Amino acid sequence: MPPSESKRGSGKLLSLILRAMVDGGPGTCHFALTSICNARCAFCNFAVDRMPIAARHSVTLGAANQAADILARNGVRFLIYTGGEPTAHRDFVSMVGHAARTGMVTTLVTNGALLTPERIDALADAGLVSVYISIDAADAETHERNRGLPGVCARICAANEHFRRRNISTAASVTMSRLLDYSKLPDFLRTLGFNSLTFSYPLSKLASPYLAYSDSDLVTYSNEEMLAAFDSVKALKREFTVLNPTASIDDIQRHLRGEPERFVCIAGWKFFYLDWQLNLYRCHNWSTPLCHITEFDGSQRVRDGCTACIIDCYRDNSVMQHIGVAVSDGVSAIARGQVLEASRHWFSRRNLTSLGAVLEDAPAWRAQIQRSRG
Repeated sequence: MPPSESKRGSGKLLSLILRAMVDGGPGTCHFALTSICNARCAFCNFAVDRMPIAARHSVTLGAANQAADILARNGVRFLIYTGGEPTAHRDFVSMVGHAARTGMVTTLVTNGALLTPERIDALADAGLVSVYISIDAADAETHERNRGLPGVCARICAANEHFRRRNISTAASVTMSRLLDYSKLPDFLRTLGFNSLTFSYPLSKLASPYLAYSDSDLVTYSNEEMLAAFDSVKALKREFTVLNPTASIDDIQRHLRGEPERFVCIAGWKFFYLDWQLNLYRCHNWSTPLCHITEFDGSQRVRDGCTACIIDCYRDNSVMQHIGVAVSDGVSAIARGQVLEASRHWFSRRNLTSLGAVLEDAPAWRAQIQRSRG
């Protein structure tokens, strides 16, 4: 790397560190840009055979671009596109391109059925950074039957190869359900071209309009069954790269046992959910939106120590970002002359646990980057 590029890289890193000390690190928004889906998953109310036509809505390109601009102005750097099925939106590539030009890091969550080499090339050229592809079982037949998408596993395998050629990292997004055989999952994922996975924790109800849940027996568990399932996830970490931090899983198990949790969720403060009506929520599990996206100016942020649910994408990231928020809180306390309060933020044992969660995932991210470059 030329010296000038090295200096620019070091300067950018220093800038990010200094900013994190002030604001606790960048924000993340999960943007459900459409309620339309082409799959028939038994544990999801987005399923095409259960979604009434009148309930199918999509955000327009102009509105999606405006939303990205507003989120970027308010410190949201990571934009995760969900649905429904985002790739079913005719303007999805253009949305990714606009968000990438604002400096946002864009991620796609998809079932993979509509991923063609041409679509992947277009997304890569637009600036897509990473992809999560949904997997429901440890064999192709069970997965495709649940999804109602014959042949999708072959499409996913080909997509992973093409994403790798285009330097886009991928991971499997696996819903914890009764369809899973945890012991057979690593070998199956390797055949599809994955080297890491993240588990989506089972949801049988949600308060927001988000519909990726169901009262299906496939995702309805007793607390004892859930505790055992999370033990299976921990055991799997010895055989395959699981991106859910162990510290977060420990906290979810405390939640299930009714014990005090070590980490609170910072959804509404650093993480948000935006739906296809452009209503901004603190998370998928909140019934009342913070505001319409056009009204968002940061003043609506909420920080109240919530531990109401176990939604993985918020709880896992809250554990990892805890240390950044703690440093920021300490800096703010010092600015107010409250030295003892700053010390409590800076020297909490939870900071070491949070740092450990970050370091636990670091090899996985490095491996994904190296794989995509290979």
